[in-house]
Amino acid sequence: MTNNTLNLIKRAEIITEALPYFSRYANKTVVIKYGGNAMNNETILRTILADTAALKIVGVNPILVHGGGPEINGQLDRLGIKSEFKNGLRVTSPEAMDVVQMTLAGKVNKNIVAALCTLGVRAVGLCGKDSNLIEAEKLVGDYGQVGRITQINAHILDTLKADFVPVIASIGADKAGAGYNINADLAAGAIGGALKAEKLLFLTDIDGILFDPSNPTSLIKQISVKEIEGLIKKGIIKGGMLPKVEACVAAIKAGIKEVLITNGTTPHAILLELFTDEGLGTMITR
Repeated sequence: MTNNTLNLIKRAEIITEALPYFSRYANKTVVIKYGGNAMNNETILRTILADTAALKIVGVNPILVHGGGPEINGQLDRLGIKSEFKNGLRVTSPEAMDVVQMTLAGKVNKNIVAALCTLGVRAVGLCGKDSNLIEAEKLVGDYGQVGRITQINAHILDTLKADFVPVIASIGADKAGAGYNINADLAAGAIGGALKAEKLLFLTDIDGILFDPSNPTSLIKQISVKEIEGLIKKGIIKGGMLPKVEACVAAIKAGIKEVLITNGTTPHAILLELFTDEGLGTMITR
């Protein structure tokens, strides 16, 4: 048997392994959140978007929620606007809020939509201000124009998701129309919960939840909400990971069956998580 034949057999085995998952996720909603370093690497970004397009083509309804921290940082630096983080959230002045909205909804969002359209699917860009998708109010504390989500009006996504891939920038608005910077992890969790999504997938630049943050081999493959709350109390989960994990817990409590945190810099991380038996990162369950 030639090497070429062996390679073909291996490909067939991969497809066979994936077939049950195609049926499982057919017509189901999967919310995908990504941001951070993946957005600055064209190769990684292209793979993530190719995986998202593949989901749509095989009958899944993916919804992308994105951040844009590095891009926002660059714009703020160029304009000489200072920015700092507090408890994993960007303290957002009125001047910084203008930059956040311009960058996320005006540049990053539309670039993602355009890239998806080149991959054979129809995509549409939204932010939380569109059709009051993300209603918010000012977060208590010295965070500036950082918002706390009060309601997700998912009707627009229910209308669009069958024919389009919705791409959502994490900006919210209050009843008076004032804009707020919303943590993209929390936005993805709230959107997934409102839609009762089959799965919520967080793509980050680490492999998942680590029992020892200084030891990359201490990956937790599966964990319950109760166990997560214990790790937060012990201070094992903290900093920038805290809003992400809190979003996971809120999403599970809102009705999502499973939430996954995985390394989005791994090629085809989305397909490996959804369509293989092993998966890659941390699975959070009720």
